[in-house]
Amino acid sequence: MGGGFQFIDIILIAMVAAFFVLRLRSVLGRRDGHDGSGHRDPFKPVAPEETKDGKVVPLPDRRHEDDVRPKADADAFAAEGTVDNGLVQIRVADPDFAPDEFLAGARVAFEMVLDAFASGDTKALRTLLDEGVYGDFEKAIRDREEQGLTVEDTLVGIKSADIVEAYMEGRVANITVKFVTEQVNVTRDAEGQVAEGNPNEVISVTDFWTFARDTKARDPNWALVATHSAD
Repeated sequence: MGGGFQFIDIILIAMVAAFFVLRLRSVLGRRDGHDGSGHRDPFKPVAPEETKDGKVVPLPDRRHEDDVRPKADADAFAAEGTVDNGLVQIRVADPDFAPDEFLAGARVAFEMVLDAFASGDTKALRTLLDEGVYGDFEKAIRDREEQGLTVEDTLVGIKSADIVEAYMEGRVANITVKFVTEQVNVTRDAEGQVAEGNPNEVISVTDFWTFARDTKARDPNWALVATHSAD
């Protein structure tokens, strides 16, 4: 009989212990990434969209929200007339617009235009410039050829390229970039003698180039529509 009572006591003790374990787990929390204090287990990564009850909540599509933002709301991001405000307006008109990507393309365009102008490659210039700017460049090339002059413009490096103006003109986006570059500029006569510049001197040149693009057009390329130098 003593052995029977001892066995029953063991069962009762086990049941009581199990009861306290369950109570403790309900108070302290399970090892599922959260504890009773609200702190997550630092050794268990939790997906940002996972809730405490294990359900998954879809995150909002931020790009979609940007795409459908009313144009009037853009004024809340920057003061009217500022560069930032202009960039926001362009982004509203063209959701795929990214300033960093634009500047990277502008740097490439600067080098291509400089090389094409120096070598007299009007075919390449026509694809990069609008009609007005192309006409000025083409005339300058024709004039120097008639005089027997050749130009050697070497781009040593682009020190900086910054957006200094941005605005929408109807459906056309306009962005002006300030380029600060180091160049070696030499003009030679028909005999190959230096007529202007110094082939051994690197000079700093500051240019302001304005690019434009119709945001409703399928063509994603920007065209150079205006240039002027700070000198």
